[in-house]
Amino acid sequence: MILRLVLGALFIAMAVGQLVSFDAMPAILDAYRLTAGAGSAVLAVTLIAGEAVAGVWFLARPRSTVRTPVWIYTTVSAVWAVLAVQAYARGLAIDNCGCFGRYATQPLRWWVLAEDALMLLYAWLLLRGSRSSRALAPTGPHIPTSAIPVGRTAPREQEQN
Repeated sequence: MILRLVLGALFIAMAVGQLVSFDAMPAILDAYRLTAGAGSAVLAVTLIAGEAVAGVWFLARPRSTVRTPVWIYTTVSAVWAVLAVQAYARGLAIDNCGCFGRYATQPLRWWVLAEDALMLLYAWLLLRGSRSSRALAPTGPHIPTSAIPVGRTAPREQEQN
């Protein structure tokens, strides 16, 4: 629960920082040289929306074991990690990683990769602790065990001929 609250607050802070500096986000993402122009704007919108949805969900329902917000968190974290790893491997000079838009800027260095790895570790931990919506769905008629007399079995449905 505490991990979800911390990550929810972090993702909300990231989304807000990126949203209030949205005019700079496409250029920040262009520096990674995987997208450009309109592609970077779409990526910025997608990242901000994902961060906001996961962040709000984690803060509003920290005890939830539903996987949807965890998969959103995992996807956003993986996108940031892919951007950082490929840029670092290519030796690109990135002055602002863009995690908080124009705010709390930091250049792309090895510790940003470590932060991304930590975010992915948290994703793995959250996935381990969550259940799929299929696991939450009932699988058939439910007869409460309190309705079955002691020493007897549950009544069987009569076969239709």
